Amino acid sequence: MASNGALAGRVALVTGAAGGIGGAIARRFAGAGARLALVDRDGTGDLAADLGPGHMPVRVDLSDPDAIAAAVTGVGERLGGIDILVNNAGLGHVAPAEEVRLEDWDRVMAVNLRAPWLMARAAFPFLRVSGRGRVINMASQAGVIGLQDHALYGASKAGLIGLNMVLAVEWGRFGITSNCISPTVVETPLAIAGWSGEKGERARAEIPVGRFARPDEIAAAALYLAGDDAAMVNGANLRVDGGYTIR
Repeated sequence: MASNGALAGRVALVTGAAGGIGGAIARRFAGAGARLALVDRDGTGDLAADLGPGHMPVRVDLSDPDAIAAAVTGVGERLGGIDILVNNAGLGHVAPAEEVRLEDWDRVMAVNLRAPWLMARAAFPFLRVSGRGRVINMASQAGVIGLQDHALYGASKAGLIGLNMVLAVEWGRFGITSNCISPTVVETPLAIAGWSGEKGERARAEIPVGRFARPDEIAAAALYLAGDDAAMVNGANLRVDGGYTIR
């Protein structure tokens, strides 16, 4: 994608950059001129190289608070600041509420809810200096409606939406906005495998537009929230769900 310069001169830290949505966001941001810190528990060196010079791969276990703090500080110091934080990484979990194990609860909450807070807390000094800081949290339709077998995942995303609103209230005076994106199912390789066959057909039929979202559509929403045109958008939860949650 050719650069339009919307994010020229800005540094963006994107978690879960090795995944389908994170990779799409990274490419969209790089095309808009941003320099990227590509954070993932898996390697992102190939993606950084593919995006061109100036981008930084960062391997981090988001369940480790000390590793998060060190990584964010390292990114800010090496890249000369952080203007945009995209909390995209997350773990899925599908099970009836009565079957959720304590260890699953702790593991998913650590990555889906605690890690975004720790990332934002560590990035705050850099975002404040930026004067035009952006926090973008990847939530889910599961965080705003009740979905079968999504007790744990839905609770983690509902918590993230709540955290997002508080960050928007507390940090707005520093020129920092905080917003969520809540997609429906997104056609990543993992989702395509998990929502294949009759299950996928039924799910698509329940979405008014009749299909799942594409990673590039989520990336486009993230680019909007990261740019100057969204400077007055703060505390929002942008639902990119084809109308599913309004039914």
